[in-house]
Amino acid sequence: MCTLIKLDVRADGVAVATIDMPDRSMNVISDALIAEFTGFADALATNASIKGAIITSGKSSFVAGADLREMQVKAARARSQPPQAVRAANGEFSRLLRRIETCGKPVVAAITGTALGAGLEICLACHRRIVTDDPKAQLGLPEVKVGLLPGAGGTQRLPRMIGIQAALPLMLEGRALAPQEALQLGIVDAVVPAANLLTAARGWLAGSPSAVQPWDRKDFRMPGFVGQHTEEGAAYFMAATAGIQKKSWRNFPAPQAILRCVYEGTQVPIDQGLQIESTHFARLMCDPVSGNIVRTMFVNKQAADKLEARPIGFPTKSVRRLGVLGAGMMGQGIAFVSAAAGMDVVLLDRTAELAQAGKDYTRRLVEGGALGGRAGPEEGAGVLARITPTADYAALAGCDLVIEAVFEHRGIKGEVTKQAEAVIPKSAVFASNTSTLPITGLAEVFGRPDQFIGLHFFSPVDRMSLVEVIVGRKTSRGTIAQALDYVRQIRKTPIVVSDSRGFYTSRCFGVFPREGMTMLSEGVAPALIENASRMAGMPVGPLSVADEVSIELIYKVREQEIADVGSAYRPDPADPVIDAFVEEHGRLGRKSGAGFYQYPATGRKHLWPELAKLYAPAALQQGLAEVQTRIMYRQAIEAVRCLEEGVISKPADGDLGAVLGWGFAPHTGGPFSMIDAIGIGRFVEVSDRLASQYGPRFSAPALLVRMAAEGRAFYP
Repeated sequence: MCTLIKLDVRADGVAVATIDMPDRSMNVISDALIAEFTGFADALATNASIKGAIITSGKSSFVAGADLREMQVKAARARSQPPQAVRAANGEFSRLLRRIETCGKPVVAAITGTALGAGLEICLACHRRIVTDDPKAQLGLPEVKVGLLPGAGGTQRLPRMIGIQAALPLMLEGRALAPQEALQLGIVDAVVPAANLLTAARGWLAGSPSAVQPWDRKDFRMPGFVGQHTEEGAAYFMAATAGIQKKSWRNFPAPQAILRCVYEGTQVPIDQGLQIESTHFARLMCDPVSGNIVRTMFVNKQAADKLEARPIGFPTKSVRRLGVLGAGMMGQGIAFVSAAAGMDVVLLDRTAELAQAGKDYTRRLVEGGALGGRAGPEEGAGVLARITPTADYAALAGCDLVIEAVFEHRGIKGEVTKQAEAVIPKSAVFASNTSTLPITGLAEVFGRPDQFIGLHFFSPVDRMSLVEVIVGRKTSRGTIAQALDYVRQIRKTPIVVSDSRGFYTSRCFGVFPREGMTMLSEGVAPALIENASRMAGMPVGPLSVADEVSIELIYKVREQEIADVGSAYRPDPADPVIDAFVEEHGRLGRKSGAGFYQYPATGRKHLWPELAKLYAPAALQQGLAEVQTRIMYRQAIEAVRCLEEGVISKPADGDLGAVLGWGFAPHTGGPFSMIDAIGIGRFVEVSDRLASQYGPRFSAPALLVRMAAEGRAFYP
């Protein structure tokens, strides 16, 4: 019985196959759907009463790509199977579409909105493509974003349809197109009102439609340049290869595989091209990168966005009026995203002028298009109107939530907290946007510590999607629920962590610049430190990070920790470097115009030449792989310690927080996914070796040692 595809064969011989997956808001390609697609292909090929077919959707969108949860399971299985078996299993859908394409009967795709990934590949295999004129619809092949390539013919059909130069950037960037853009490129043949979609499809079939694709005709010629070995073709592929290397440092195999599929596959007939595509797709499935990206950036992120961690039993509460204390870099960003989400925002600072300057940040963002291309002047004006700058605490009356975002100093935070509490409603939740100070301690000055919580945003707030929700010792479950409701309102991704110094992200991120500084003091060349880190997948090097964060801030945070914990403070090998730059050289980081880098008035920043005199490079430098290992293992070990100590409750939060919070190499999926990919036993061996060479900070946590002995993984 067909439950996912409804097949209706009309008296005129037109078969309408309507994809409509029950209990799904959007159709996705799954094993069950492929099985029913096989039945449709059989009927199309063997039923003499069928003269042509329409493939459409019963939903407002067509097909949104593959079921990523199924893909995650398949990727895990693939790594234990021979590539030939993986290729055979994953080539099934590609062969099915080829069968539909060559059955001798015309097939038209009536695209009801969005068609992405394999959904668009279905359409490319049809002989005509008609899409509704919905401006919100998207058509594209975004597989590269999950570490894969279009594996159902996309790398072969799209270049043959619109040319290599037009097709390749779309696949390498995973960019989606609006219907009119797709029409202009020749990806679809017509854009029509939704009410006319099936009529237009039937009209095409009623004419004299061709059931042969252009690339199956003997006189077919590839659009654009002819031949990869021509001067133009060779230059294009050389430039494309260099561009991929520059962006990915070869950490992401998918862009290279897409390039190879197009380069190799378009030189041979399409059936051979499809085989080449299946081979490269199977290799990507066997590589851990895709599985790691899918797990962290889609499966785990979707769970977090749906507030999987929200305590049950509490009604959803929306923030109507928000108070933000501090109109500096963080406060003004919080004000913008909250006003953009429809909240009235009171933006408070010491003076009205400072508060107004914070509101002006929103004005600049709005004028710069931060609300999105479809937002008009009215939307921008509305966002600005919702922000009230003030220096008067009385304006906080009526706020549902107040977020303190002042300087990272316990005394200053305590003072503004007490002033705000005096005027806000008893029902209001109070949150601190602190990156290092324990929430339980900050809550001591608040009369209702059960309604006090941490909301750690990342800079710049308008672009960074993570919010770390920090639970103090007395924070109530209802307060956690309200805080998560707010994070969903502003369309951010939350992770919930327990209170501790530095929490999760700041604590783990902090060891990254420190390890770079330690290596510098050991005589490792600064350029090697920086480049090795970027080649390992970090967005910038640790010395550059220290400059951006501010060496002075790192110094002050450490001094605050020493003041708080006293003799319990454990000195770090990077401490002497931090002290020297702040106390002796006065090089505080980028904000002061001088740190590990020089920041000339004109030209690009560059490493400070005097570093070689202060920290003479060793005659024998550590190898690239060793520097990368130290950088990545140091962060991963700290993440495991956070799990071991209960700062985070599960590896999924650790991976998501690492990738979204401090840019931990995305291709790894996060520190826990990286450890699994290496193998916990092997990771422990390397950690012990690093500890013996460089110090106990690399010692494998007891949790890892136990897991290695028991043969367990973070993601079984």
